[in-house]
Amino acid sequence: MQQSMTGFGRSEYSGRQFLIKCEIKTLNSKFFDFSAKIPKELNEKETDIRTMVSETLKRGKIMLTLEIDTDSDAVQPVVHVDEKLFLAYHKKFRELGRLANAKDEDFIKIALQAPDVIKQREAQAEEPAWEDVRKTIRESIEKCVNFRKSEGELLESKLNEYTRNIRKGLKTIAQSDDKRTRNIRAKLERSVKEIRDKVRPDENRFEQELIFYLERLDISEEKIRLAQHLNYFDEIIHKEAAAGKKLGFVAQEIGREINTIGSKANDAGIQRTVVEMKDELERIKEQIMNII
Repeated sequence: MQQSMTGFGRSEYSGRQFLIKCEIKTLNSKFFDFSAKIPKELNEKETDIRTMVSETLKRGKIMLTLEIDTDSDAVQPVVHVDEKLFLAYHKKFRELGRLANAKDEDFIKIALQAPDVIKQREAQAEEPAWEDVRKTIRESIEKCVNFRKSEGELLESKLNEYTRNIRKGLKTIAQSDDKRTRNIRAKLERSVKEIRDKVRPDENRFEQELIFYLERLDISEEKIRLAQHLNYFDEIIHKEAAAGKKLGFVAQEIGREINTIGSKANDAGIQRTVVEMKDELERIKEQIMNII
């Protein structure tokens, strides 16, 4: 089954205090053209990510976006009370209070507000493991591949339709060629008779020229080769994967035979059919550009 180079895949992984999000988009490209937007803390893993993607997606313009969101509400601040320091402040304030005849209940509040008694710091958020990140990326790749396969099925259907149309054109040409050949023979026979009635040509040279002329108009080999190229094209589609470049080469051969038929046929009906076949071939080339 062929795959389109157009694809999309998105996946998420949720931890207790974080959310990993990965998104992959792919477009047409002759080569593997990869770009990634990832968090700074994963910069050292970019080569590993590139390798993961290239092993599966192989070809196309591939854009990967990786985000890690921290759940700030789940991160509770840490409060530490230095009890020894508190008691020391409280004791000292009480002693001072007795000297000033102050109430004891005020000293607890004052001691708690004393320097370094209460310390508060933000708790460190839970960091996702590389294996969690890797799994999320892998899921995005798999979804992108499934998307590509779905698009590839549509491409195969279109390519099969276009090759069928070219085959119909080839069949029409074969039918028209029989009539064309008969007309050429009749015309040649009349011309040869007129020439021989007027002059006496060198028979050997005359026959050579006739053979050369007939060979220039004969399209039998082109019809056979075109049919073979079409068969090979269908075989590649149904039996080989990631064959976009190979299909492109075969399409060039198909075009070469169609052009030769058009140039040698010297027949208005066949020329019209050739134009229609060229139109179908252009559609094939356009679709092949989107196959891996």
